[in-house]
Amino acid sequence: MLRPTLPEYDYSLVVRTDFSDDMAWESVCRSIREPQTGNGFQASVECISDNACLGVTAEDIASFLPAGSERTIIFLVDSQTLAHPEHPVLVVDLREDPGRSFRVVPSQMWGVENNLRLANMDFADFADAVATDGIFRGFPRA
Repeated sequence: MLRPTLPEYDYSLVVRTDFSDDMAWESVCRSIREPQTGNGFQASVECISDNACLGVTAEDIASFLPAGSERTIIFLVDSQTLAHPEHPVLVVDLREDPGRSFRVVPSQMWGVENNLRLANMDFADFADAVATDGIFRGFPRA
């Protein structure tokens, strides 16, 4: 098995683990990068498409980061992401509760990515706010 090398960019990583649909992958990356608010907020991500990541799971991903990595989260685009009509991306905690995960729709990734990368919020703040299907679609409006 090839071993992927995941770079230490300043941006968060979106790692492709399913290679069955190139168009869906490109669409997900485009959707994630689009500004999502009137203020132009967007996720600061680097989309990584490396065949060595085929089938990598939330449990495996931390072992592919460089020694001493400071990453706290990583995003995976897996078969469920590509098959689901909303393309929910898997968010994996690497620091607080390693391996804990939830899914987020691309239009809400900016808030998750920005707040977790900058440590404005905790992983649990988002993970505990998912819908019954395990997908985060934003916080309820008061």
